[in-house]
Amino acid sequence: MDLTDKDALADELSGLADELQHLRSHAKRMQSLFDVAKHLGAEHTVDGILDHVLREANDVTGADRCSLFLVDVERGVLWTKIAHGTDDTIRVPLGQGIVGECADTCQPIHIPDAYADSRFNQEVDRKSGYTTRNILCVPMLDDEEQCIGVIQALNKSHDRAFMPHDEEMLLALGGIAAVALQNAVLHEEIQALFEGFIKASVYAIEARDPTTSGHSERVATLTVTVAEALNRAPPPRFRSVTFDDRQLRELRFAALLHDFGKVGVHEHVLVKANKLYPDQLTMLHHRFEYARKACEAHYLGEKVRLLEPAGLVEQIQQRIGALDDDMRVALEQLDEFWDFIQKCNRPTVLAEGSFERLADIARMSITDTRGGELPLLTQDELTSLSIRRGTLTAAERTEIEQHVTHTYRFLKQIPWTPDLAGVPDIAYRHHEKLNGRGYPDSLPAERIPVQARIMTITDIYDALTARDRPYKAAIPHQRALQILGYEAKDGAIDDQLLQLFIECKAHESVSVDDDPT
Repeated sequence: MDLTDKDALADELSGLADELQHLRSHAKRMQSLFDVAKHLGAEHTVDGILDHVLREANDVTGADRCSLFLVDVERGVLWTKIAHGTDDTIRVPLGQGIVGECADTCQPIHIPDAYADSRFNQEVDRKSGYTTRNILCVPMLDDEEQCIGVIQALNKSHDRAFMPHDEEMLLALGGIAAVALQNAVLHEEIQALFEGFIKASVYAIEARDPTTSGHSERVATLTVTVAEALNRAPPPRFRSVTFDDRQLRELRFAALLHDFGKVGVHEHVLVKANKLYPDQLTMLHHRFEYARKACEAHYLGEKVRLLEPAGLVEQIQQRIGALDDDMRVALEQLDEFWDFIQKCNRPTVLAEGSFERLADIARMSITDTRGGELPLLTQDELTSLSIRRGTLTAAERTEIEQHVTHTYRFLKQIPWTPDLAGVPDIAYRHHEKLNGRGYPDSLPAERIPVQARIMTITDIYDALTARDRPYKAAIPHQRALQILGYEAKDGAIDDQLLQLFIECKAHESVSVDDDPT
């Protein structure tokens, strides 16, 4: 091989080495872009995407500083908080300045010498004390080739100039970022839609039952507070349980909507304050008033009949006096019965012997205007007044308990995003008890999720301490904790989660006017 051949071979090898180095460099840049695309695909917040893009822009171009401007079409400006060297929001009119022109033309702008270009505003450097040498601006184009922002890189490192591959990489990064931003904005819009829907749903619940206004929001706050406390200091039974931000949001939504199914419960049952409905009590009162008048009429009739035969005045007066005494006793008995019924109508635990006395009253009757017999108490009234605790009959309680099933069926119709898919099940289980005595399915403890266990405690606590329930007075904080303690001892609720509720002072996270504590 002569010298000429050796030189040619050396040149060829050198060229191949340069090409190999270029390919390696290109492959490295492509891998970097793939990594960026993967990371941005998993990021759903606009701020998170902008921050990551800014860091990557510095890396791929070797720039000293980078800024990222977003287009606000309605206001005709570009704006940014994502810029090195400033904490202020910067706004640039579209079509003006370097970034404004880049956004307007959708074309990259490469300025090797900033101070030699009339588009560069030197006043910016004078105010900041920074010296700009060269500039590279590229548009961020979405899938419809619309500019949604501009990436600006300043001062290539080591006093070098920006190269074509820098522009290529920055354009590719801008394209990836544009798609990620569109997805993030769409994600935020969907989340905002869910937030709006949930607020409207809570409004619908409270519009049907104003007496429980604020309950859903308070339960949500209490529940998330306990879940956050579990993250910080988990009880022994829950050391493997943690809730990330998405799971906390899912839990909050489930708590806000846990009673939505009450829209499917008859309103008169939902707001029932006493054992008898107002119209029932009114009807019963009228019956007692009629009974009093009938009693008076009976004794007046007896008096009239005394005057029909001839008799001694003294004997008639004695008999009338006896009738007056009998009438007074009869009327006093009716009044006593009515007072007793009014006490029985309240949502309190009945005293011993009350059921028998109610049955005795129900066996009494009055005579109507046609001579027929009317019971003083109807069977339905007797059943309602005989309720041992609360205000609901067995049938009404079953209807109320159906609200969790209504909630579940309603929530299952919603196309929740994957990170919110657990909302229906969590809300569905908030009345299940660990001892299997809950509803609707009497689930055993191992099938009740921890989120529902927490919500069971917070729901009971708020129901006990709420002042706006017409069927019961508010219970002080310490008394409510005592009742919850009894529930824990009975195996109904989780004792460790209850202790966490107490230790983290979850009740302080909600503001209740005229707090009974």
